[in-house]
Amino acid sequence: MIEVHKNSTRSSKRSLLTICAVILVFVFSTTLAAKEKKQVATTAAPNKGPNPLDVLDYSRIVWPNPPAIARIKYVSQFFGERRETKQQQKQKQGWMDKLAGATVGDVSPNEKLYFQLVQPYGLAADSKGRIYIADGKVRAIFIYNPETKSVELIKNGVQARLHLLTGLAIDDSDTLFVADSELKHVVVFDKDHKVVGSIGGLVNPGGIAIDTENRFLYVADTGVDQVAVYDADPPYKLLRMIGTRSGKHDLTNKGDFSQPTNVAVDGDGNLFVSDTWNNRIEMFDADGKFIRMWGKAGDGPGYFARPKGIAVDSDGHVWVADTMQDRVQVFNNEGQLLIWMGDNGLLPGQFSALAGLAIDKNNRVLTSEQYPGRVQIFRYVTDAEAKLELAERDKLAAEKKSAPAAKQAAQVKATETTPK
Repeated sequence: MIEVHKNSTRSSKRSLLTICAVILVFVFSTTLAAKEKKQVATTAAPNKGPNPLDVLDYSRIVWPNPPAIARIKYVSQFFGERRETKQQQKQKQGWMDKLAGATVGDVSPNEKLYFQLVQPYGLAADSKGRIYIADGKVRAIFIYNPETKSVELIKNGVQARLHLLTGLAIDDSDTLFVADSELKHVVVFDKDHKVVGSIGGLVNPGGIAIDTENRFLYVADTGVDQVAVYDADPPYKLLRMIGTRSGKHDLTNKGDFSQPTNVAVDGDGNLFVSDTWNNRIEMFDADGKFIRMWGKAGDGPGYFARPKGIAVDSDGHVWVADTMQDRVQVFNNEGQLLIWMGDNGLLPGQFSALAGLAIDKNNRVLTSEQYPGRVQIFRYVTDAEAKLELAERDKLAAEKKSAPAAKQAAQVKATETTPK
């Protein structure tokens, strides 16, 4: 019995050694194969040809489709920027290094880090053309320069305490107003992004807008179903409230709201409010007097399914971002639908969880989507520009039409002057 046990033990040891040897051979061969595969892939990558998206002619993405005169042109899109830390830049550790307890260097506390957009909402642009994007998940405001492609951040815990960021607005002096739904206030930054004030007393501030002529700051407070109107200059005095205070989100009368999420102001000082849960847009004058409303629930153009972002262009057209339909619709200020664009998707001109909308003085239309974390940039073709294009087309058409007649007349004249 003892001899059998010894033989069995020796056999087990030999089997164990054999298994270990096989495992080691397998691990090293797999690692070697992976490295060779990676080298082949790296070598073969340049032969794949250009990415179709990289050679796409974005200038041809317009609304409406040709031959109609384009009124909206796609420009570009912005996802944010992720720069790897020093730790990420180092080569990944192998399993032997981990077993040996090997470590990598720490990130310098002074290193500048960028992040991808995660849940962008509020949008604005300053006098330099830089685009400001409020991201409630990152707890930061991205400042994107489309010309240089550079990015800056106003970060939580650095320039200010920031949490659930929603609305953004910038006045003519580049003073930045930021609505924070979680901290229940609006933070005010100067042009150098230093905090110079705050506006409290809000329940759930969302979209904000500035009437630069009358110096009014409008804040949509979804928590109480009202729009608060403040003096846009210190000490930011509360001037009035528009709508009946509720918080139950069940008001449907004209002049009242159910979850008003965003606001916009036109050149005449008129206020437009996205009455989101009532699926309509309401219009007021500069004194807060109700003028008109339009819209109702539906899934087709001209209807709404949770309208949110809203903006007014230089010609007074009202642009509305519809979250459920992933559609941007453009109306005149009487509620007549003029044009619409978009559907659900990730391609240029498509949207996914469309939320924010803004139009700057350069006629750039900015949209934000929350699920892909993306901002798209479009160009609005003004009424004056469209008239010039139409006049140019009419001129070319007239020249083309008159060309055969002129040619025929020249031939007749040439025949008459030919010696017989």
